[in-house]
Amino acid sequence: MTTRIFPTAQDAENAFYEALERAELEAMMNVWAEDEEIVCVHPTGPHLVGQDQVRESWRRIFAGGAGARVQVSLQAVTSGVMFAVHCVLESFAVEGEPRSASAVATNVYLRTPAGWRMLAHHASPAPGQSPVQGQARTAAGETPKTLH
Repeated sequence: MTTRIFPTAQDAENAFYEALERAELEAMMNVWAEDEEIVCVHPTGPHLVGQDQVRESWRRIFAGGAGARVQVSLQAVTSGVMFAVHCVLESFAVEGEPRSASAVATNVYLRTPAGWRMLAHHASPAPGQSPVQGQARTAAGETPKTLH
């Protein structure tokens, strides 16, 4: 796979959410830094560290295929020459579901020789939503599935 160069942290953020919507594992991992200290926390999920744990978590999430549309809003950005922190509200609309779910997320990016890359993604159910509301359901409406 060809590694994409992200000239800005916003370009990396856009690629992250595109990969999430399309459920494309390689595109998702292309956004992440090639570092064993990367960190990912999905809503109500454990603290994952390193390429193997982060990749496996996305593989499991994407196993059901694409289906959730993601709208990112309320972005607050703090940045420097070598880093950027994006705080966002993620709104998910899941195909076949009458309601949407929201999460608050913090995304941390690092400027590397290969362009901007994600170092950390930490998402939690948005205030006012229980953990179940912050998750999608399978097509049969039975087992909760982590949105991301």
